[in-house]
Amino acid sequence: MYRNEQWLFDNGKPVKIIVRNYTKEDFDELIDIQAECFPPPFPSALWWNKEQLTNHVSLFPDGALCIEMNGKVVSSMTGVCINFDPSHPSHTWAEATDDGYIRNHDQKGNTLYIVDISVRPSFRSLGLGKIMMQAMYQVVVEKGFERLLGGGRMPNYYKYADLYSANEYVERVVNGEIHDPVISFLLRCGRLPIAVVENYLEDEESLHYGVLMEWKNPFKQLN
Repeated sequence: MYRNEQWLFDNGKPVKIIVRNYTKEDFDELIDIQAECFPPPFPSALWWNKEQLTNHVSLFPDGALCIEMNGKVVSSMTGVCINFDPSHPSHTWAEATDDGYIRNHDQKGNTLYIVDISVRPSFRSLGLGKIMMQAMYQVVVEKGFERLLGGGRMPNYYKYADLYSANEYVERVVNGEIHDPVISFLLRCGRLPIAVVENYLEDEESLHYGVLMEWKNPFKQLN
């Protein structure tokens, strides 16, 4: 099981956090985090439910991480193990994650796929997302996966869709010409884009596109 205690600074004040696997005792807080991250009009039926969370902690507990601060769970990140073929990258979020139920978890898979990352809005200035991503990289190395992979939203794309194709938009974000809150964050975490996928997720801001972004295991020699 994963557990790492460290310090971060909140307005110059050191605060201890615990990065650990989440358990059944955390379910109510995890659903509360989803409610804070995705308030109405986002449908509450799409927040985590306890059947999904139960699958996360029973099918692949190594991929169920959270951060606890002052006794409160303030962020979470979930992964599933799949087999990914880089020569055929197109898929939807629902296909890769079994709609978040991860019943498709493959113990012999080559890729740790990110299902979700959520940080309470009032804690987003603390860099918790990057800390969780680094923790999941450690899981990739520990388990010997070839890569960490996930589809990023492109929430600013709708502002530029009349000017650029989805691929051009991602290229301009990578070049620093455009800031995108999700893609730019993932770049800062060390993830690299490998493909833009149509109809990845029902997401009007992204015009339903997603950009697959990976982190390759530096200790794994790929053929």
